[in-house]
Amino acid sequence: MPQESAVYTHGHHESVLRSHTWRTATNSAGYLLASLRPDMRILDVGCGPGTITADLAALVPDGEVTGLENAPDILPQARATATARGVTNVHFAVGDVHALDYPDDAFDVVHAHQVLQHVGDPVQALREMRRVTAPGGIVAVRDADYSAMTWYPAVDGLPGWLDLYLRVARANGGEPDAGRRLHAWARQAGFDPAQITATAGTWCYHTPQERSWWSELWADRTVTSAYAGTAVDGGHATPEELARIGRAWREWGAQEDGWFTVLHGEILCRV
Repeated sequence: MPQESAVYTHGHHESVLRSHTWRTATNSAGYLLASLRPDMRILDVGCGPGTITADLAALVPDGEVTGLENAPDILPQARATATARGVTNVHFAVGDVHALDYPDDAFDVVHAHQVLQHVGDPVQALREMRRVTAPGGIVAVRDADYSAMTWYPAVDGLPGWLDLYLRVARANGGEPDAGRRLHAWARQAGFDPAQITATAGTWCYHTPQERSWWSELWADRTVTSAYAGTAVDGGHATPEELARIGRAWREWGAQEDGWFTVLHGEILCRV
């Protein structure tokens, strides 16, 4: 069975975790929440620091949640998140979504947020997610669509940021415009098209606090994270170019009327 072949573009630098730890079940899995029951068994693929995972565990108090991560170094933080929240029906494991180490029909819900954009074979990943979901269960996936991101006002350097990010992510084996492809990937993975509900959701940053937070984390990510190292080592950009993009992010963040939207595709697939 295929194993992960892509490189995780973002890594787990502090500037990345600043964004990941902001995520909640409400702001990142709202399309799924109405389908949850208190006794469900949930697999949260790509759980990262565990904020969504812990929220899901609180929503299924009579069930159990497993947070799965391909990068073991982040799991101590995920466990600490669960402990701080006081949820005890959750545990964490290392694994690869292309070859899940679980039997058929092991879960009622398999969830993945911003995972498929980073994997080498998203269709195989969805096949595995479908395999371990019990009949009557749900596979729920949400992913960003970078080319559909919008911002105002226009700032020199941000179009270059987007072009660079797309090139680096694809060179790493991922697909940064995964959001628009989710429903097609699900059909290729064997899901019944009549059982796929496709929606879209956005994050919108526009208050002074939101603009500052979003622009600073992307400025830092551009110059100091694993993404920055990959961009330079892969010959996609020079350190000077990255520094200019970082300044462009801070310039946008300082705009009084700044607005940035992140579009996500969402699929809820009944098995």
